[in-house]
Amino acid sequence: MSKIHSIKATEILDSRGNPTIEATVILDDGWRGVASIPSGASTGHYEAIELRDGDPKRYNGLGVLKAVQNVNQIIAPKVIGLEPSKQAEIDKLLISLDGTKDKSKLGGNAILSVSQGVCEAAAASLHLPLWKYINQLAVNSFQLTVSSLHIPTPTFNLINGGKHGAGNLEFQEFHIIPVAGKPYHESLEMAEEIYQTVKKVLIRHGAVHSVGDEGGFAPNLFTNMDALEVIVQAIKESGHDFRRDVFMGLDVAASHFYKNGTYSIRDRTQPLQANELIEYYRELCQQYPLYLLEDPLFDDDWNSWTKLTQEIGDKTIIIGDDLLCTNSERVKKGVEKKACTAILVKPNQIGTISETLEVIKPARASGWKIIVSHRSGETNDTFIADFAVGVGADFTKFGAPARGERVAKYNRLLEIESELMT
Repeated sequence: MSKIHSIKATEILDSRGNPTIEATVILDDGWRGVASIPSGASTGHYEAIELRDGDPKRYNGLGVLKAVQNVNQIIAPKVIGLEPSKQAEIDKLLISLDGTKDKSKLGGNAILSVSQGVCEAAAASLHLPLWKYINQLAVNSFQLTVSSLHIPTPTFNLINGGKHGAGNLEFQEFHIIPVAGKPYHESLEMAEEIYQTVKKVLIRHGAVHSVGDEGGFAPNLFTNMDALEVIVQAIKESGHDFRRDVFMGLDVAASHFYKNGTYSIRDRTQPLQANELIEYYRELCQQYPLYLLEDPLFDDDWNSWTKLTQEIGDKTIIIGDDLLCTNSERVKKGVEKKACTAILVKPNQIGTISETLEVIKPARASGWKIIVSHRSGETNDTFIADFAVGVGADFTKFGAPARGERVAKYNRLLEIESELMT
């Protein structure tokens, strides 16, 4: 097997115009992997630390030159000469070089850029599609059970609220989900038709139709339920059948409107206790219904998560993102408490490809659904599309079918769909 010849990190810009890190891993046979790392706006309390410079004279303190320096001066000398196929060995080295639980010394962004770059370089050297290499890595090196290789069901973010929107809607993302089993290219076509119809509906209602961080519209609606109604109307007007062709879902990101033990949403005049918010979700699920419900409660209120899952988890998939942060310890606790029925997987929440694969194992063994996700601050990197297919994910979450950094992932899935059929 070839060996790592050089690693070079640089500072680039992400989809929000903020700096991020990109690492190029070059092998001695000439093949390479290039990894650019995304960044979240709505972040969980238990994520790996994203190292920023804090220098107000550069990019408002958001520069990543320290992370770049850590790759070029600390990580690269230790990794050069190793075989890229030794993913677990290299990732253990990266973790030990950092030496902290949250990767705050070298930065989770610095570490992941090398971990992912190594993975991509290994696939290229072996002349394998990245999704196929990731599948072999997951099954053979990490003993991950993958029942089939397929394009996961996509979830499309049509309206952005919370930290991804204009600030007037508390709920962060309003999704549509195509019916399971629909060919991916048909799902993408349907989503784009509905997306464009949402714009028409908003214009007709006199609402702002600007676009948020993840490509969904960020309208000035009065309530979260108004956003759901706009999407229902768009589904019908675009010629599709709500509840037969397509379902709806929410990323609530409830921790971001939780304060002093209560939740404040414009759909209710008074702040809600957890049990009252759960009752509100029950009403929403009966009215629409909701197929997916992500981060519906504060991320340390385990008992309320368990209660919600007991009450509606048989019909609605309850997803832990901020609750779990792609963290094995959090997943173990979530399984023990039966707090949810699915995990959102984001490699940059934990910091290495190996740890990301390790997190999926107990989640899948417990019967949870696996959703591989982007971040709100993205790049044109398409690694997560291949990763989702390689690990046999149930769903993907890549944003709206708009904006180049989102569309890049959807287009990569089109390529993989074609590759899977040959």
